[in-house]
Amino acid sequence: MTKDYFSDLTPEEKHIIKNKGTEAPFTGEYNEHFEAGIFICRACENPLYESNTKFNSGCGWPSFDDEIEGAITRYEDLSGGRIRTEICCAKCDGHLGHVFEGEQITVKDTRHCVNSLSIRFKPYAQLQKATFGAGCFWSVEKLFKEIKGVYLASVGYMGGDTDKPTYKEVCSGTSNHAEVVDIYFNAEEVSYNTLLDLFWRNHNPTTLNRQGPDNGTQYRSVIFYHNEQQKMETEQSKKQQQQHFNNKIVTQIVPASTFYRAEEYHQNYLNKNNLGSCGI
Repeated sequence: MTKDYFSDLTPEEKHIIKNKGTEAPFTGEYNEHFEAGIFICRACENPLYESNTKFNSGCGWPSFDDEIEGAITRYEDLSGGRIRTEICCAKCDGHLGHVFEGEQITVKDTRHCVNSLSIRFKPYAQLQKATFGAGCFWSVEKLFKEIKGVYLASVGYMGGDTDKPTYKEVCSGTSNHAEVVDIYFNAEEVSYNTLLDLFWRNHNPTTLNRQGPDNGTQYRSVIFYHNEQQKMETEQSKKQQQQHFNNKIVTQIVPASTFYRAEEYHQNYLNKNNLGSCGI
């Protein structure tokens, strides 16, 4: 007997998953959701997408540039007088949304446009967070992304005086935010102290509000700690690092506050634009 995966769905979920409906744009709970974990099928719990493939396409629905291998089934969709590719869960055949290519938004040039009501998020409990500011966040992101054990790295803003700042506001210096990289990492693969060593080695922590030719409070050297253990390790690391510098280290060590994810064109900027560095 075939299991009915749709019997326990709410009417709203059934409308999307079983009857191939579409939720209104910008209304889904996962449209602006960028934590580290996995997105599973709401009907059958089949793993569908890793959160490190999620991006903000601006379309109003959760967007992913790749699926977990074997998780998705594709169908030609001729409804509405258009030719589209429908995507469904490979396990229960529940409707997820549509997939589009050729938009030149991500490196993989693919956008899985998915209804929030078709999926459910499960966080990765074993991951820890770290947040560093070391000048232009493009290069800092690339640096940490390439480290084994770093699951997710996003660029954004932290430590300012306003809510939801834009890049223009941050660059003006009026919001007092720092350009940072927010990291989810597996401590069994890479320790927090290893990340700290990488941070110290790859910028100048003795220049106040400046890295290379970039000047401004947004480029300040700063470590935002997420718990007391990180605070202790950071302070100890700073004392040890001072031995390697003639000038005083001016890196701020402050508690983490709200992380505001930067505009999508900043995410993975160097790789998307085939740049080795931003010159810092």
